[in-house]
Amino acid sequence: MEAAMSTPLAWTVVVLSVLLLTAMASLRLVQQYQRGIVFRFGRVLEKVRQPGLRVIIPIVDRMAKVTMQTVVMPVPAQGAITRDNVTLTVDAVVYFRVVDPIKALVNVRDYGRAVLQVAQTSLRSVIGRADLDTLLSDRERINTELKAAIDAPTEKPWGVLIERVEVKDVALPDSMKRSMSRQAEAERERRARVIAADGEYQASRRLADASRAMAATPGAFQLRLLQTVVDVAAEKNSTLVMPFPVELLRFFAQLTEAKAAEQAPTVPDDLRALS
Repeated sequence: MEAAMSTPLAWTVVVLSVLLLTAMASLRLVQQYQRGIVFRFGRVLEKVRQPGLRVIIPIVDRMAKVTMQTVVMPVPAQGAITRDNVTLTVDAVVYFRVVDPIKALVNVRDYGRAVLQVAQTSLRSVIGRADLDTLLSDRERINTELKAAIDAPTEKPWGVLIERVEVKDVALPDSMKRSMSRQAEAERERRARVIAADGEYQASRRLADASRAMAATPGAFQLRLLQTVVDVAAEKNSTLVMPFPVELLRFFAQLTEAKAAEQAPTVPDDLRALS
């Protein structure tokens, strides 16, 4: 009797265990940043499993999960030659994410490594089409061209979108660094000379205007000369010996005559007639 009762109980436990294991095997948890791709008998199902607890058929189905997060991938330093034949080393960083998980999983094996290889070849190609000045001064243009070059073979065939590409560092040879330093120094000297020459030109124009103004009024020229003599003597704290100009004597003579004429007594007209 006990043996008869134990046999159905054992079978019940076995069946429940099998059902529990089957249920556990059929459940898959898809995270918020993931998408699930189901293969049934080796063929991919078109419906992409969204985040949450998903059910598949054990043994028949197999689920692969694809991360939809943005991936930051550094590109190792690449040796390249610019359009003006300058040898340098450039490294970059690529930001990409999967937009079509089925293509990323089915059409390419290890899409991350594939994007890296495309980025390396595209980096050398874009650098080869640009000159050194553009590479150093217009970095945004280089980044845009590099993004377009990497995005073309990856988005539609592989379902991978290139969000941004940035050139991180440009390493120049030591000889090129010295040459650029000499060029920058020469440019600074040229600008300094241009500024000095412009200042001298402006000063000469002001002096020419002042000389024309003083030529119209000789008295102003003499006063300016005296002021200069006083300033020099006061600055050096010494006695200054200089020739006395004839024009200055004439100027003083004119001043003396004018002052004497003003101080002379006025003779009445009747006395002037008697004389």
